[in-house]
Amino acid sequence: MHNIGIVGAGTAGLHLALYLQQHGIDATIITDREPDEYRSSRLLNTVAHHNCTLEREEQLGVNHWQDKEYHYHYHDHWLNIPEPLHFPGTFAKPSRAVDYRIYLPTLMNDFMDRGGVIEYQKIAEDDIQPLIDRFDLLVVAVGKGPLGAMFEHNAQESPFEQPQRRLCVGLYSGVSHPEPKNVTLSLSPGVGELLTIPTLTFDGMQTALLFENVPGGDLENTVTTRYDDDPAAFRQTILDALEQYHPGVYERVDTAKFDLCQALDVLQGGVVPTVRKTSVAFDNGKFALALGDVHVTVDPVNGQGANIASYSAFKLGEEIVRAPVLDQRFIEQVDMARNDRCLAAARWTNLMMQPPSEEFQMLLGAMSQNSALCDEFTENFNWPERQWDNLCSPARIRSWIARYQEAAS
Repeated sequence: MHNIGIVGAGTAGLHLALYLQQHGIDATIITDREPDEYRSSRLLNTVAHHNCTLEREEQLGVNHWQDKEYHYHYHDHWLNIPEPLHFPGTFAKPSRAVDYRIYLPTLMNDFMDRGGVIEYQKIAEDDIQPLIDRFDLLVVAVGKGPLGAMFEHNAQESPFEQPQRRLCVGLYSGVSHPEPKNVTLSLSPGVGELLTIPTLTFDGMQTALLFENVPGGDLENTVTTRYDDDPAAFRQTILDALEQYHPGVYERVDTAKFDLCQALDVLQGGVVPTVRKTSVAFDNGKFALALGDVHVTVDPVNGQGANIASYSAFKLGEEIVRAPVLDQRFIEQVDMARNDRCLAAARWTNLMMQPPSEEFQMLLGAMSQNSALCDEFTENFNWPERQWDNLCSPARIRSWIARYQEAAS
């Protein structure tokens, strides 16, 4: 029976550990944060789990947030151009967002309650070889520190050296939710995007506002204005940004009640989209294997990071369960099982970071006129490989539009 070490207790590491636990495979999680430390930490991210991930949570027995109050059902698109466009796209099944300061410690406790072992330590470079010697396979699911640095960049899939958006994300009170709930995608060309996500946090259902700002654009001040320095100035900066560039969201704001839910509920910075080589071989014949953000890091604009991390964890788990030996052939089989979806998510997200092509502008216009096309675009947030099949070239975008035009005629 294999003995697996997993460094990192994010979505990827936890879903893999829980999957292996279900299948009788020994797995030990190594992380530097205990469950009771999460509540007092700064906001980790804002993560939407699409229904494909909720179904995997159901398989793992960790779908704890099933109340309909926590779900959202469609994407509401706002294109803020001289002649604005506003149109919805509906999911076949709902999605959900839970504050990871609630989600991660809950799954950690699930794993331990079922007999799983979590060890708490920070990994230094001197720890790597002992870990390789200890386990049959070392899975690295956290990018910080010397373990993440072992995996080389895949230059072909990593065209960027800098963040393509300047990010400001926070959890806010004072923003109303329509019923049924939705995620709003507001696009202001040349300025950036805003995602408005109904999110379960410590205070119940609140609203995540994720500003995806073009570097050098008009809304970089949402990144440079610090809440800790001047809460009133930060609050006004966000309100001004909403009013001028994302008016559809601004209409839902009660300015008298609008504020961060708590002072730690904001993150500002950027993400460099990166794809890394999947494995490192050691002299003893063993491997370290990259999972989650260590393998594929995407900008959050498409909400793909946690979903492909969960998918990748399941595919890795399936291969571990069936593999007689965790060798080079095993690594190849893992790559074949997960790369189509993971790389498609990265390519599609990278496309969204660029100024829209003529064909993509045509697609937005067609989606505003054809609800079935917009519904397919929305449902494909569950299936990034299908999305990339339709978006990977101008000819494919035109063909996608044409199929729906022919169906409507």
